[in-house]
Amino acid sequence: MSASPSFLGLPDRLANCPPRVVIFGAGHGSTYPGKDSSAHALAADAIRAASQDDAGLFDHWDFDLGGGLFEGKQVCCIDVGNIPTTLHDNVGNRARIEMKTREVLALSAMPIMLGGDDSVPIPFIAGFADHGPVWVLQIDAHIDWRDEVDGERYGYSNPMRRVSEMTHVAGMVQVGMRGVGSARVTEIEAARHYGSRIVTAREVHTQGVEAALGHIPEGARVVITLDCDGLDPSIMPGVAARSPGGLTYTQVIDLIAGVGSRAKIAGFDLVEFYPPADIGGLSALTAARLLTNAIGTIVRQV
Repeated sequence: MSASPSFLGLPDRLANCPPRVVIFGAGHGSTYPGKDSSAHALAADAIRAASQDDAGLFDHWDFDLGGGLFEGKQVCCIDVGNIPTTLHDNVGNRARIEMKTREVLALSAMPIMLGGDDSVPIPFIAGFADHGPVWVLQIDAHIDWRDEVDGERYGYSNPMRRVSEMTHVAGMVQVGMRGVGSARVTEIEAARHYGSRIVTAREVHTQGVEAALGHIPEGARVVITLDCDGLDPSIMPGVAARSPGGLTYTQVIDLIAGVGSRAKIAGFDLVEFYPPADIGGLSALTAARLLTNAIGTIVRQV
């Protein structure tokens, strides 16, 4: 478990009621041969540290949410720290992440996971196998549809390809795509053949967030997986692959709130924050605010 301060100073357990939201960190997932994801493993605690200025301000007005974080009600979110993961223990890391996700869902709580590189959403979403069907909303600069890279099928370029194979996933919406990444024509064709709804960052800039939200069925249960490079590097410089033209902070919190009002958030992960590339703590602060919005939106769901 993490020894760092908890997110927003939240407790690690509640004495009088079961939690509604459970936060946990997962530093390592499935790392490609010869690669080192250790810097990504610093992300969860960096986000927790950035949240400390707002710790205890649950009853203060939050203009993003239109009220206090918990709407004046009892705190219903806990932060249980980081699950133990080890660099290059790919199979073990996936098993531990999936098990923790299943444990949280068994409490009838909603899991929020802080990564980690973009391989950790694979076991996180796999953990919903007994709680489907779910839709997946991916916010990212890249579609992540590679079948394998250097023999590894569960790394950071593979998550949406693996998610497409999960029978409990009813569909996916991918939003924020731009520039160039690992996808080739074959990956685009595979995503389209599956039925993925791909919404570019430019489409969101010109048409608004409804360009993505309109693809999500009303009342669906949705797992949001948020890759930090989906945001513009002007507000999220702390990523490994910066790409100009990304989503704004307001667009992303509107996507989160839009899912909460149109459908229902069933789970949330935030990944690919790369602390060594951060500038003045801006990325950590932005990530902390995004996480706060996710909690506030979940709390406001019926």
